[in-house]
Amino acid sequence: MTATTIAQISRLELQDLSAPLVATITDVKQLSSYNWIEAPSPTIAVPGTPPLWSAPSAPRQLKKDSGLIYIAQNAARHPDSPLEPLFRALCITNPSFDIRSIDVVTDRNNIRKLLSFINPSMTRHGLETFTINIEITKNTAIFCRDETATHEIVGPDEFKGYGHEFEKAYTTTQIRASTGHHRIITYRFGGLNFIVRHETDGYVDTGAGIPSSDAKGPERDSLSSMLGSLTLSPTNGPPITTSGSKLTIKKEGQMISLKSTLELKTRVFHKRIEIYEVAPQLWISQTPKLVRAYHRRGTFPVPEVEDVAADIKTWEESNQRDLRKLATLISKIIAVVKGCGGNAIVKYDILGDKLVIRKVDRKKMLPNDLYSIWDDRADSEASSGNDVATVKTVNGVESKADGKSAVLSPGKTKGNYESAPSWKKGLPEVLN
Repeated sequence: MTATTIAQISRLELQDLSAPLVATITDVKQLSSYNWIEAPSPTIAVPGTPPLWSAPSAPRQLKKDSGLIYIAQNAARHPDSPLEPLFRALCITNPSFDIRSIDVVTDRNNIRKLLSFINPSMTRHGLETFTINIEITKNTAIFCRDETATHEIVGPDEFKGYGHEFEKAYTTTQIRASTGHHRIITYRFGGLNFIVRHETDGYVDTGAGIPSSDAKGPERDSLSSMLGSLTLSPTNGPPITTSGSKLTIKKEGQMISLKSTLELKTRVFHKRIEIYEVAPQLWISQTPKLVRAYHRRGTFPVPEVEDVAADIKTWEESNQRDLRKLATLISKIIAVVKGCGGNAIVKYDILGDKLVIRKVDRKKMLPNDLYSIWDDRADSEASSGNDVATVKTVNGVESKADGKSAVLSPGKTKGNYESAPSWKKGLPEVLN
């Protein structure tokens, strides 16, 4: 992969705060979710379910973390296309979602890194070199996380804390062989529409799952609305595979409301976890609940689940200057990458203390068939409008009378979802 420097951005260049006047997250909607499954080949369960918070009623002594720890599980399990699971899950749970309305698709981690560049005090361990891969498809900027190491092995003589063992002891896995739950949300920030993927530690049982979010409101047809209200439940049916992809998809789990999700943090008892330390992470993913668990040599008293939504909103209001800079920075990066052909990397140069944008020549981030979701579907959707009422259940899957699966997924699939969406037929395989 060759790279040519095309731009550099310093913090001084972000001082122009003429726009946006206010940088707040609005219009938050949940789109999809999935769990990674321990399997010989890359496998996810859609929509999956996060671990359930189930704290013991008495203090507990835990062993320290050891063994395999994921840093970036999507890249570790599916290095060919770390973002593919996001789009596959989205196509299954929200088949009518208009991806063309989205300006940025990204992991939470990328936004955290850009925010830490703007204000290094927002990261506990100081600002370190980072890289973000960017690809422009139509008008959507896809930000892909890039890590030197996607996982680590903690040896028996090393100490990395108790966080992972705490999660195992205080939550209950809902999906067999799950190794992590990821959620996909959308919102508006800084004049841009975002899709953000993030890992979720768990959820608090409120007694209700939720349907997929209504991505287009009244504009969605009745079939799509019906699909949006489906809750996928465990099944022994065949997994879904797609031609040209190594990813396998199982239909399993239940969509859990975003307002029930929580983040788990652990620390030694004499070092308190302040809200400002975790607020950036919770703000980006709009995670409303937090568990701050303190230990004495690995012994944890019973922790409480806190609703910190109001604290996160206060943090947002108090950090408007930095958040306006963040909005400006993201817009600048997108403009530069669009101007250089649509493929670039953004790297923080620790020696020069600036962001460097380099044009690159590399393979596409996604499998070829997924690029069809950016194409105009109006004609094919209109032609199939009379099919809305003819939906039946076949092998536990909603299907139209013509045999096409009502739960849409780009590409030629095998398993319960037998055929590609009607709007994809006749389209070019790759769209630039």
